[in-house]
Amino acid sequence: MQAAVLRGTQNGYDLVLKQSASLDQILVDLKALLENLKVDPQALAASKVSLDVLTEDRILTADEKARIEQLIAQYPRFEIHKIAANVMTIADAVQLRERENVHLLSKVIRNGQEVAMTGDVLFLGKIHEGGKLRTTGNIFSMGDVAGILQAGYPDDESKLIMGNLQNAQQVRIAEQFEIVEPGQLNDSQQTIAHVNDLHVLTFGKLANLKKINPKLYNQIGGI
Repeated sequence: MQAAVLRGTQNGYDLVLKQSASLDQILVDLKALLENLKVDPQALAASKVSLDVLTEDRILTADEKARIEQLIAQYPRFEIHKIAANVMTIADAVQLRERENVHLLSKVIRNGQEVAMTGDVLFLGKIHEGGKLRTTGNIFSMGDVAGILQAGYPDDESKLIMGNLQNAQQVRIAEQFEIVEPGQLNDSQQTIAHVNDLHVLTFGKLANLKKINPKLYNQIGGI
């Protein structure tokens, strides 16, 4: 299996670096891939290729990222648009807040309490069963949620809820909702709740954010 794979998309090119491979193997396969494309300039339609580098569930260290950037920089035809992992880190969350004026909320919401917000919310607190957080925008949850989350209040079905929703009592987007059953969702920060084309609330993975909501994916830099 190739450790570096180039895929064409509607928005350009994704360079997928397999998380199961070592960085050394990734660099070997990446160099071979770039060399082949250099020899065959007709292989890609564009003369200048912008790459979304996707590292799956691997979070690169600063040194690893620099080694990849240095290798790609040796091939002037290619440039890195962004390097993105499926995993949201605290650093990602802080950068997201700084870039997009996301409201930070780190309080405890207890049974019977409801907190109403406007705009996108980065939640770092705790919601007890029977507590509720609702907002007009998206919710990025990195907290402990056993209560109710509602994005897109009152009727905006384009909004998303991202984060670990395994223990949530209920997830709502606009007027659509899903009661989360025990074992329904994995213990993962990578879950996305969204409303599909049939106006049904469903769950996906952060890795598919680009497909689920391309506008938000580009807006937040491909977290």
